[in-house]
Amino acid sequence: MKKILLCLGLLGAILVPCLLAAPAHAQATRTWVSGVGDDANPCSRTAPCKTFAGAISKTALGGEINCLDPGGFGGVTITKSITIACEAGTAGVLVAGTNGITVNAGATGLVTLQGLDIEGVGTGLVGVNILSAKQVNITNCTIRNFRSGTAAGVATSGAVNIVAFVSNSVFTNNGTGIKLASSGGFKVANVNRSMISGSTGNGVELTNTSTFASVVESYLQFNGTNGVAVLAATTLAFVDRSTVTNNSTSAFNASASGAIIDVSANNIEGNTAAFVIAGGATINSSADNKVAAGQGATVPNGVLAKQ
Repeated sequence: MKKILLCLGLLGAILVPCLLAAPAHAQATRTWVSGVGDDANPCSRTAPCKTFAGAISKTALGGEINCLDPGGFGGVTITKSITIACEAGTAGVLVAGTNGITVNAGATGLVTLQGLDIEGVGTGLVGVNILSAKQVNITNCTIRNFRSGTAAGVATSGAVNIVAFVSNSVFTNNGTGIKLASSGGFKVANVNRSMISGSTGNGVELTNTSTFASVVESYLQFNGTNGVAVLAATTLAFVDRSTVTNNSTSAFNASASGAIIDVSANNIEGNTAAFVIAGGATINSSADNKVAAGQGATVPNGVLAKQ
């Protein structure tokens, strides 16, 4: 009996640590990438991965991927709530002929992208392509050279409600800077302290119904058509304390029945026209807008409407 008890005790001493040990495939709440990393690594600080795609499968729901040093970390598809935050130098995402970052995180997904340099080399499709998420935060990012076809720096689509917050970011030389499209639900973009410049089309474009944009303390300049274009019914854009200059068609274009743009305290100059209104749309222009001479606006302040 003593021998049996002794054997059982030894067996327990062996099994208990094994049962308590974390499984080898467990995901970490924080992972790391490095320019000299390897995706075969566990993505720890001392053994970082090479790419965002390699790290995301090893990062837990709601976790965070950080950069140890500058590097090119590749495109990635995000299918869960996660943060990718890189302030240690250039965190490059360089793609050609495809999307930079695709967000397909579901109707409750919360995604944050911070400190990324997303480059489309002229043939990229969309810098950040948001298919589904509850909220996407884009902060301190540069998105440029997504110019192929209907390309955009940031674009929404799909049938779920999506809110995108964009702050302290730069969009240059894209097809459209920020494009809100929807096949159901509402899409909202809040843009603060950012620059949208050099788009071949519109700086900010609201394409479908139930899309809404707010642009505050930002620059909309040198875009190929309009600074802000509201092109469908039940769409609304607010632009406040921003500089809207040198856009080829107009600063603001509202061209569908029920489309509304509210503009206040903006500097508006150098555009072919300040306001273009058609199809029963409305542009509300407050008295504190500074509209330069020669902008083609016969009534620069007050309500401008064309039925």
